[in-house]
Amino acid sequence: MNPPLTIGRTADPKGEPDETTRAERFARLVEDVADRDALPEDRYAVAALLESMGWNDARAAEAFGVSDIFELAAEVWEAVRRKVVTSTFAVNEEAGVLRTALALLKSFLRGVIFALPMAISVISMLTLKFSLWSYEHLSVEIATCIAIGTIASFVVVGGFTQAIARRGFFYISQGYYNMARKITFLFIRLGYLAAACACALLLLFNLVFNVFPPEMFLYIVLYFFFLTSIWLSVTVMYILRRELTFTGLILAGIAIVYVLFRVLAWDIIFAQLLSILVVSTAGMTLVVYYFRQAAKREEKGIAPRMPRLAVTVYAVAPYFAYGLLYFVFLFVDRIMAWSANVDYMPYFIWFRGEYELGLDFALLSLMIPLGVCEVMVNKMMLDVEASYKRYWGFESDLMNARFRRIYNRLMAVIAASSAASALLVYGLVQLFDGIYYAREGESLIVSGTTRFVFIVALLAYVILATGLMNAVTLFALSQPSLVNRAIVPALAVNVALGFALSRWIDYSFAVFGVLAGAIVFSALSFRSMRQVIGKLDYYLYAIS
Repeated sequence: MNPPLTIGRTADPKGEPDETTRAERFARLVEDVADRDALPEDRYAVAALLESMGWNDARAAEAFGVSDIFELAAEVWEAVRRKVVTSTFAVNEEAGVLRTALALLKSFLRGVIFALPMAISVISMLTLKFSLWSYEHLSVEIATCIAIGTIASFVVVGGFTQAIARRGFFYISQGYYNMARKITFLFIRLGYLAAACACALLLLFNLVFNVFPPEMFLYIVLYFFFLTSIWLSVTVMYILRRELTFTGLILAGIAIVYVLFRVLAWDIIFAQLLSILVVSTAGMTLVVYYFRQAAKREEKGIAPRMPRLAVTVYAVAPYFAYGLLYFVFLFVDRIMAWSANVDYMPYFIWFRGEYELGLDFALLSLMIPLGVCEVMVNKMMLDVEASYKRYWGFESDLMNARFRRIYNRLMAVIAASSAASALLVYGLVQLFDGIYYAREGESLIVSGTTRFVFIVALLAYVILATGLMNAVTLFALSQPSLVNRAIVPALAVNVALGFALSRWIDYSFAVFGVLAGAIVFSALSFRSMRQVIGKLDYYLYAIS
């Protein structure tokens, strides 16, 4: 076997060999291969890796003077083997206290900022009595239209947002911004296509069964389509780490509604629809701009080819399924409550503001847990990446036991932060109700139903936060099927219990479906995490 330096004994364009340049290039190639697989099985595995990185016979011959890619793979394999044999265990770098604290704070803010638009919308409702797509004094008919359009937008594009987040971030993390742009806009186009198909199916259903009058149906479709565009753009901004930009767009949208509605005295519906159109259009425009800016940072060279569509679909299918199931889980109790037959039901679904208000207040309690979850998962995965290289194969039980203890501590932290967040939100709502609204002779907690739903939903979201922690960790370990195995039974319990209690007792008891579903989801995801942590060495090998 020739030594690596014999590779590259070809002349440069001027006819003179450039040994140093080619030796450096070979060293970088060895590093790239080792980063992807620290110990390839054989030279053929290296050849497969090189092909996945964009190398072929012609490029290998031109760059290194070899006859084909297999000769290059043989040289790289020998270099990687020597590198592994002569390398010592990796030692974790000791980060300073300030650096660690800043990194944790950055992760926390990233998680919190993702939920910030939701908080801004709720605060806008409390202070201005309207937000980008809601208004306190809307008729129940219009409120029903907006609610249906909003829920449908989340459910229809939920899978696409998960696919964008998974696949887009996968390419961005490797610096392939052009590939990330291509796959992202592929899913955006598919998302719009799915939205159009959903509109057509809703129209057909409404024509056959005459569920809603034409004017109400038009409002449903308009809110549905515009909000769909907003959710798709915010997902792209998240993977590009531009969450604050979307928060600014929400604030700008609310400002537009304020000017049109309060200053120019437009109808609130037209003001909101125009504002949503502006925000969705601006969001997509910024997404294109940000990708172009990011592509300028991409290293020049031969980028790997885009995988076939069938391969991409297969890879993202479990994440797509989770996105769909998750949003159905979040909103199905509302459908159970709003479709329960009471004294006055002019339509199949009839919006009940007292129920919705309690859920909206309770959702605020997820902001802090989302931030904590981001910190905990990032820290754990960094520990896994830095630590598993320091264990021998026969020490796998020690490594698994260590991370089992770490995981138990993280679960205790997320549970405590969720409970503290729920208590904080409850206290703030009570304080706001007693000071701001009491001064105006109104009440924030409009009825006993709102208070009842608020308290039960707070408990449900505290439990749900622990399940989300498990889900995010399992996603980080590339185990989406285990998450779906937890959320499917949870959704079934949510639907069955919510339907039964809303019909047997009172529509407000549909909230117990959320509570029971959250318990099932957290319990099953916890069991899956214990299973993975107990065999962490196997799962790390499987995803390497």
